[in-house]
Amino acid sequence: MRIIDISRELFRTPPYPGDTPPSLEFIRTMKDGAQSNTSTLTASSHGGTHMDAPLHFLEGGGDISSVPLRSGFGPCVVAEAVGEMSGDQMERILQEASFPKRLLLKGHTTLSVEAAQIIAETDAMLIGTEAPSIASPEKTAAVHTELLSAGILVLENLDLTSVFPEDYILCALPLKIRGAEASMVRAVLLTED
Repeated sequence: MRIIDISRELFRTPPYPGDTPPSLEFIRTMKDGAQSNTSTLTASSHGGTHMDAPLHFLEGGGDISSVPLRSGFGPCVVAEAVGEMSGDQMERILQEASFPKRLLLKGHTTLSVEAAQIIAETDAMLIGTEAPSIASPEKTAAVHTELLSAGILVLENLDLTSVFPEDYILCALPLKIRGAEASMVRAVLLTED
């Protein structure tokens, strides 16, 4: 199997407006006589490639440590899309892809509320985008709420530039952080050589 990294490097990814920029500080170094190098990472839970849990927009929603891991692992479809996706465009992609449980959108695309409502009516587990957010700022609450209320996890800030639109196996597992509304992930696609 070939492994394709679809994650963005944390320090090269601009933080979402208002989020904490990531930083890495070494608290012990071998060059200063320590037995090992040890660092402290400070970052938003939405830094780089990340997964949103229901708690992100649903009061009392599940945190990232409680999301079903199978949502981020299994067969997926990569489909091309650019701009804000309409409901009609979402219906067409879902029909062409035989209603996938995991859908990754290649291209800097966001969802309209109608597109979110349409995928929320399927048995999808996860939707991902190359954009920093699955929705434009003025629609972010409505789109996230629609998806997360339906149990669809959101994977944002992917790098699908070297990926062809076709079927893959997705592995995008969040860190187990109790109480967090999101987590950075190392997302990869698996495909036969």
